[in-house]
Amino acid sequence: MEENKMLDYIKEVLENMPPGWVGLTTHRLDIFNENLAKTQFLSEFQNLFNDNNSDASALKELPTAYDYIRLGHPLSCILEWAIAHLNAINPERVISFSSKTAPILAVLRKNLLDHKNTQILYKGELPGFFDADILQRVYGYKFVLKKVDSLSSISNFNGSTIFISQQDEISTIDLTLPKAAEIDFFITMYTNLGSVLVVNGKQSENYISDIQHVRRRETIAMTPINCLTALKSLASQSSIAPQKSNIDSYQDETNKILVLDSIKEITGTSITPLVASSGLSIQYAIMMGLIHDALDNHKGKAIKFIVPPNCYGGTNDQARRVAACINNVEVVDLPVDGDNNMVQSLDAILNKIANEDAIPYIIAEIPTNPRVEVPNLQKLKAVLSASRKTEKGELAIDPVFILDQTFCPNVHFLGEGEILSTVRAISYASGSKFPSGGQCTAGYCVANNKAEALMDNIDTHLRLCNNEATALQTEILAKQLPSMNRRIQDAYTNTREFVTFIHDTLPGAKINFVSEELAQQGFTPSVFSLDLPTKGTTAEERESYKRALNLKLINLMITEIPHESKYCVSYGQLHGCYWTIPATSTQGTTKEGDKDYIARVSLSPNMDMELHKKVFLDFVGSI
Repeated sequence: MEENKMLDYIKEVLENMPPGWVGLTTHRLDIFNENLAKTQFLSEFQNLFNDNNSDASALKELPTAYDYIRLGHPLSCILEWAIAHLNAINPERVISFSSKTAPILAVLRKNLLDHKNTQILYKGELPGFFDADILQRVYGYKFVLKKVDSLSSISNFNGSTIFISQQDEISTIDLTLPKAAEIDFFITMYTNLGSVLVVNGKQSENYISDIQHVRRRETIAMTPINCLTALKSLASQSSIAPQKSNIDSYQDETNKILVLDSIKEITGTSITPLVASSGLSIQYAIMMGLIHDALDNHKGKAIKFIVPPNCYGGTNDQARRVAACINNVEVVDLPVDGDNNMVQSLDAILNKIANEDAIPYIIAEIPTNPRVEVPNLQKLKAVLSASRKTEKGELAIDPVFILDQTFCPNVHFLGEGEILSTVRAISYASGSKFPSGGQCTAGYCVANNKAEALMDNIDTHLRLCNNEATALQTEILAKQLPSMNRRIQDAYTNTREFVTFIHDTLPGAKINFVSEELAQQGFTPSVFSLDLPTKGTTAEERESYKRALNLKLINLMITEIPHESKYCVSYGQLHGCYWTIPATSTQGTTKEGDKDYIARVSLSPNMDMELHKKVFLDFVGSI
């Protein structure tokens, strides 16, 4: 009876849900408590279920489940809640993934760090992309792999046991079977949708946050459209139907060709690009692919990832997570913003790494986030091109420059004759920004001719992690990429106009934005950061006043212009104006001393500029 009630309720929810549950990639921060991600949403959703209230207005008022779709979203939460209900367990113990490999890697990662054994049992066949040798040799994961016909054939094991099965319908896991208690993690793979991990038993509950963190940093949650498909299947108690839009294999291949050709044209490169489920998914493939290359070609040498300490928190956190798992990998801080000069910092670090005969991999954003600074590119090229010697006088290994180009994906860094064409360089971008206009998370990377040999290993790890872009993500990119450069220019025009207005209206504010000279060189971002004027007799008072002023400005904007101004983490969106504070959003896992408590503003090509100016003028009059 209770199960039927739940299934009927899900049907009603799917009919009445807000369209943003499927179509948005970022969600409101003003109704989001990060410490209660998923739980606050589900707590209030449970109340609606108890009251049998599926009204559209009630669903619209639910708090934000996660601030960014990559981490999770309303439909992934509801899918996990429903599966938990079917199995009479806490929804925290159910975690959905777009990837089929990632939940396995999540358990293996924790057990590696905890020095614990892992047994992987599976029915049928494992996916072809699951490569046990690479997982053991490159990632350092240790496990026993065993094919079984049923749970009854499970033997005792000293460590964690993962049981993998493949299904075409959402159903219960029989946790009452005699041997079920010996399974710590049930992973169910669904064709074209992803996978669902169920944490079984109290002894494994301490894995939950670590598994969630893998989903946060190395992959993505099951996508909204796939969660919708899964929930419809569950509600109707039927096999999983094809995805919305019924993208057939021919159309999917056509979309892929269009996307790859568009990326090559946009970036001015000729090497076949790689397209992933998100920017961090492609970054993870780059990191693991380069480590793989180093292990094959530079055996025994230390690997150094050089990363700005205040760059996007996902980049920072992911790099350190990789280093924590692999003995000869280390992260080296690269100061880039404010009083620090990226080129000078990099030169000193590369000299030191060369002296140690180590392998230098550099991850950097141009322009930087959130200060929107561009280094002297000729000097950067010279530093990257410099021939260096080891302590023994031998030729040092040349660096690979990994460029996060999300803020300005239209700038030609890597093509023949361009500024970074003569050094090994890889560029990547988050697809939830300009490439898709905020409609999906898929990201991509390209290489110059000097780095072409690295792309095979990057592709290997992208596939191994099952982090390739989904068919629908590819379809969205195919529609949006051709107009990207036009949207970038129009959004920059709006941003320059707004920056000029703020400068004239509030001259005491410090604005971080590209100069007119840099814009002439092609750096036309549509994001700027705003350091508001402050007051107080001590540094603490001044900082406290400024932080309160940031929130006052954002709250005024989103209250007065709710149809356009949003408190969100976004950039490159099709409409409106997004506001955030990097220290509390994009720099969430960055060290406290490196965080930026300033306002970051992102403008689109389509917004009511005059209304935004008017509300900002009201703000100035109130301080």
